[in-house]
Amino acid sequence: MPARRRRSTAIAAAVATAAALGATALTGATSAAAAEVPLTGYELTWGIKESYRTYVATYARGTFTPADGASQAAGNGAFTFVNGTGSYDSTSHRMEIGFEGSLAIESKAHGFALTLSDVKFDSAAAEITADVTRGGTTEDDVPLATVTVSRSMTDMATELTEKAGEVFGSASYAGAAGDPLTVVQKTKPTPTDPTPTDPEPTEPEPTDPEPTDEPTSPEPTKEPTKEPTDEPSSPSQSPSPSQSSPSSPSPSPSASTTSDAPAPAPAKGEIADGTLGWGVKESFRSYVVGPVAKGKVTASAGATQASGNGAFTFTDASGTYDTDAGTLNASFKGAVNFKGHEESAGEYGLDLTLTDLEATLDGGTGKLSADVDSLGEKSEDVVLATLKAKSSALTAKDDVITVDDVAATLTEAGAKAFGDFYTAGTTLDPVDLAVALSDDADLPGGTGGTGGGTGGTTGGTGGVIGSTTGSTTGGLNGALASTGSDTPVAAVGGAAAAAVAAGAAVVFALRRRSSTTE
Repeated sequence: MPARRRRSTAIAAAVATAAALGATALTGATSAAAAEVPLTGYELTWGIKESYRTYVATYARGTFTPADGASQAAGNGAFTFVNGTGSYDSTSHRMEIGFEGSLAIESKAHGFALTLSDVKFDSAAAEITADVTRGGTTEDDVPLATVTVSRSMTDMATELTEKAGEVFGSASYAGAAGDPLTVVQKTKPTPTDPTPTDPEPTEPEPTDPEPTDEPTSPEPTKEPTKEPTDEPSSPSQSPSPSQSSPSSPSPSPSASTTSDAPAPAPAKGEIADGTLGWGVKESFRSYVVGPVAKGKVTASAGATQASGNGAFTFTDASGTYDTDAGTLNASFKGAVNFKGHEESAGEYGLDLTLTDLEATLDGGTGKLSADVDSLGEKSEDVVLATLKAKSSALTAKDDVITVDDVAATLTEAGAKAFGDFYTAGTTLDPVDLAVALSDDADLPGGTGGTGGGTGGTTGGTGGVIGSTTGSTTGGLNGALASTGSDTPVAAVGGAAAAAVAAGAAVVFALRRRSSTTE
């Protein structure tokens, strides 16, 4: 099968490749002599995606097996493919290298097996490709990631493709950041090699395009002129504020203190209202509405969801606060339901509902709990996450206490409630809290600060890879062990946890199903 190549060559990528290979050493040659230069002795190191490796090795109980010269770094680290050979075109500045080594990825528990081989890097197309073998069939030159090519060709940013989402079994991977890529020459050519490789280490440094960009850039000349002009202007204005300052302090404080200044909020008391914004886990939301679960997400009973399958806002807070002690205890109304893997009309293999969310903070740390209902099995007051705010203080402004971007981390109790399918310490979506201390206080955004969505149902095929159809993808689409119709909440949550923790397309086969295909 011919390799798939993108022909839109980035100028920056070409310059970077030229510099990395010492292309300027060849500029003395005539145009007639410009040709492909052979390359040997290169290595490519790439980890695909850290969360994917964690999923395979931990939650899927799977294995990575490098072979044919490939290797994996200790601690379930990145993969290295060796003996890269290829060519560099001094006219188009295109570098194409193929590498030896293969990588088998398998999980008997989740029923998937695939092998990557013939890994290639193309600097002009700015992509990584590999041959992918699944179910006895090999697809050649599958584009797995695009690459932001850099001059050094080390730690280059990568972005997973839609095909990578299909291969690795998660639609949420399409467009997601992959692990950094490094392509380096480990074995230098022998002196008999006609390629002028000796100057390579020194030539890239004084490359003409790099130095000329920096001196000719207007940035350095403008910044010195701007800063001196700004600094004199502030001192020149300082006398006028100093002259007006004796008169302005006396009337302003007296006016503010004697007229309509609001009374300070009590240091402690009952919460009048409030909102909690939380998305549970972005990758889990994507999985539910994606091509494997083919489900929907529904917010109800006062909860709303931001557009685009966004985060949720729970409302109508009640509870207590104490700003002096730095404590907050708030309960919120609203429900969120996740349904997927429809077996028949109204019957789902995944049916998970979170209600009665409660958040507590004490000196900046706390917990987030909820009632969990899965397939009719209910567990109350499950502590799903520990909370860590950026500050230990609680400050009221305009009778509202706002605490945004509170880090949420899965607890041991939450992991046990979900069947110990994933470990405590998994990072969940951050939490936003806003509570009103009086009836007339205005909460941020009117209905909460997590996107202002109108709630309702998010379903259909959001984020779907067009060709992905369950078990035909060969990715992470094998069924979990079937548990029958009386599956306890722990087992259901355990399956959900795998997708939450790893963002991988694990099939929630909670009732026995013959296939996940359409």
